[in-house]
Amino acid sequence: MAADPDVLPGRHPGWPARPGPLRVRAGRVGLRPPRLRDASAWSELRLQDREYLQRWEPTTFGDWHERNALLAWPAQWSALRGLGRRGQALPFVITVDGRLAGQLTVGNIVRGALRSAWIGYWVTAGLAGGGVATAAVALAVDHCFGPAGLHRLEATVRPENGPSLRVLEKSGFRREGLFERYLDVEGAWRDHFVYGLTAEDVPCGAVHALVRAGRAERV
Repeated sequence: MAADPDVLPGRHPGWPARPGPLRVRAGRVGLRPPRLRDASAWSELRLQDREYLQRWEPTTFGDWHERNALLAWPAQWSALRGLGRRGQALPFVITVDGRLAGQLTVGNIVRGALRSAWIGYWVTAGLAGGGVATAAVALAVDHCFGPAGLHRLEATVRPENGPSLRVLEKSGFRREGLFERYLDVEGAWRDHFVYGLTAEDVPCGAVHALVRAGRAERV
């Protein structure tokens, strides 16, 4: 297989990588490292899905259009690429039938005795309910507990975000508590449920559990 020109070989477990694919209702779901040439597709999805995405994402400086415009992607891509190369994160784009459909990031990777990280994701509104996010999370879980050598993953989700809560629960995550006033989202401090998952919770893998439940098919 030819080398990806936008990804240099890493020195850290599990990176770079291309987990998947899995087939769900929406199509063939896979993960891959972000590319500089993703700018157009990424910006188009982010701008068209502003109302769908903005209510769940942390408050940041600047206008939504400026932060998600075509010219904003190179800086984001460079930052994500740097985190991956330094072993601090596993940044992926989510693809459906080969087309960019969202992002998934495993961040704040801590090695040593902890071997933990958090996981976050978004999928375009047009594919909501098609099993894409669930398949992407399952692929990431198995990659983290396999080639990446991690032991624990965490995720935080607002209690009002029912679809995202179901994604985590289908992937084996358990609710561990409530973080009160945890993140500034849309200009206010919002409570978030914290979910956790360790390698022992999915001994046969999250993908295996998803396939066994009839929610996905291996390709």
